[in-house]
Amino acid sequence: MKKSILVCGHGPGISDAVARRWGREGYAVGIVARSGDRLATAAKALTDAGVDAHAFPCDLGNADAVKGLVREAKGVLGPLHVLHWNAYGGGAGDLLAKPEELRNVFDLMVHGLLAATTEALPDLEANKGSVLITGGGFCLYDPQIDAMATNYDSMGLAVAKAAQHKLAGLLSHKLAPKGVYVGELIVTGLVKGTAFDSGNATLEPSAVADRFWDIAQKREAGTFMI
Repeated sequence: MKKSILVCGHGPGISDAVARRWGREGYAVGIVARSGDRLATAAKALTDAGVDAHAFPCDLGNADAVKGLVREAKGVLGPLHVLHWNAYGGGAGDLLAKPEELRNVFDLMVHGLLAATTEALPDLEANKGSVLITGGGFCLYDPQIDAMATNYDSMGLAVAKAAQHKLAGLLSHKLAPKGVYVGELIVTGLVKGTAFDSGNATLEPSAVADRFWDIAQKREAGTFMI
């Protein structure tokens, strides 16, 4: 039976490159996002490129829906070996103006990740699998980064990414004795083809995917940056 990866938060940048990278290695690939139509188009493009790809529409900010998603994906892909959490969402850009939106950002980046990991855990334990998390530079504690997140109207994203970063570290320590690897890659530059790319991005999505592959193979503890 093929190994499998579930890519949560699929888009044209990092996550699509991850799907292609693992697909080239013979993995069955599940891609997840809210839009069914967009996912179907992306799955076809992956299939045309030789990837065994399957689309699973889901609201990744709904923990109950995420648990159902993992069960559905296992029924199609077989036992899960890798969970990649790449979910991104805006909201609470100005925490003082719309603080109530912060809950939605947390649901997507923290609660959703935790729900997916918990539901996939039996498979991940049995297969000595991995949880791979796309972190963001806004998670870092630095006055200049805080100023940038504020100026870019990304305050909610910064807070949620910081919480996700802490969750990644906690999960790494908690799951290592169970044989499950948790690796976070903090992306500090702008990635071509993503929401923040206004034409001046320098990071190729394929380079990020290759870094994720390297991290997953070496299974070294710690937080990594690109």
